[in-house]
Amino acid sequence: MYLDEKGRMAIPSRYRDLLRDQFNSQLVATIDTEETCLLIYPLPEWNLIQQKIENLPTFNPIARRIQRLLIGYATDLEMDKSGRVLIPPLLREYGKLTKGCILVGQGKKFELWDEANWNARRDNWLTEGFKGEWALPPEMQSLSL
Repeated sequence: MYLDEKGRMAIPSRYRDLLRDQFNSQLVATIDTEETCLLIYPLPEWNLIQQKIENLPTFNPIARRIQRLLIGYATDLEMDKSGRVLIPPLLREYGKLTKGCILVGQGKKFELWDEANWNARRDNWLTEGFKGEWALPPEMQSLSL
């Protein structure tokens, strides 16, 4: 997947019809506060998340930081007739997005990564395994794939 010279990215064809039909081509992009990537939500999914974020206590400094970052960077995106979305410069800069990108499906959202950054992080996660701070949470120990 590639960003063109204007910062547009083509949504993979397998998602285009779904995003057009169910979400009227309306998306929201924001930053990920843990990784150098962007989060892209269909607008109705983002609205649910934004409401939860807005309900966090504003006197809690961590909650306030999350409100500022996630809501502050939230940007409406709309798929054009060719299935492309324009990623604004501020978000491209945060995600360190270059020409090569990876769009990772995450159920109700996508993550948009710079390809080199994604490859490095993926390799690191696979090498680290599930130990130390990456210990498998108890909720996942009974999960069968």
